[in-house]
Amino acid sequence: MSKIVITGGAGFIGSHIAESFAKDGHEIVIVDNLDPYYSVDLKRRNLDIVLKSGDATFINADVTDLERIKEIFDGTVDYVYHEAAQAGVRISVEDPFKPNRVNVLGTLNVLKASLDSNVKKVINASSSSVYGKVKYLPFDEQHPTEPVSPYGVSKLAAEHYCRIFYEVYGLPTTSLRYFTVYGPRMRPDLAISIFTRKMLVNESITVFGDGEQTRDFTYIDDVVEANKRLLDNRVTDGKVLNIGSKNQISVNDLIDNLRIITCSSSEVKYVDAQKGDAENTLSDVKLAQKLIGYEPIININKGLRKFVDWCTLDII
Repeated sequence: MSKIVITGGAGFIGSHIAESFAKDGHEIVIVDNLDPYYSVDLKRRNLDIVLKSGDATFINADVTDLERIKEIFDGTVDYVYHEAAQAGVRISVEDPFKPNRVNVLGTLNVLKASLDSNVKKVINASSSSVYGKVKYLPFDEQHPTEPVSPYGVSKLAAEHYCRIFYEVYGLPTTSLRYFTVYGPRMRPDLAISIFTRKMLVNESITVFGDGEQTRDFTYIDDVVEANKRLLDNRVTDGKVLNIGSKNQISVNDLIDNLRIITCSSSEVKYVDAQKGDAENTLSDVKLAQKLIGYEPIININKGLRKFVDWCTLDII
């Protein structure tokens, strides 16, 4: 079994990865600063779940503090899953400095600490936001990267640092470009979470734009499986891989599906589109299929039902 550090392990994706590895018997160290960007209570609940799942510990630390990260890694860590980030496209438009500090400097710190501690591999959480302007769909990894938000720029810069640390310093790294991940424990500021919670109590929901923009929504279980397949995998060293569902759905269709599942009569209000939002996303995952055998198995209808079931219990 391995000792695995998961930065941002109190968050949505990080806590699911940590929980799964802990259940498998690995030694898990969660590094998270419990940033109040969204509910700290939710993050503490995530932590409780992970800490009860196996050999797991929590360290309150910030990836922007290089010396602290070096102390934590201390030459005993086998693998690092770097999930810590300042998320949020819209908030990055309002404040471009924080995502740069956390996502770029923080990643650089994690890479330097990993290199100095002889970590076997760093798996970096990236985003489909690096693609930005659509030249063609679906996005494959060779699609031009022209982000349309400071968040997208910061994640692209982090990817390049991962590549450089592999090519120049020999640190094995892989970046996973996630496509709009959803599921239990997801961030409360994301569309599926907002829509579901409002529709369960028949409150009106707000859509930015005309609702015809499309997204490739990826269920959390598929994302966790992709990450686990990278443990001790050398074929993916220095590469970036798309991790998506291979399908897209418009926001309007998403709402229609949720309306059926929740039996909701919520009114939909349309307002102006927001700066930085991508118009369409759709993943090509052939490279991940080839290199790690990745195959998404939870389609949007099944995933939404699973999330609504969880959300219903969470509200109660």
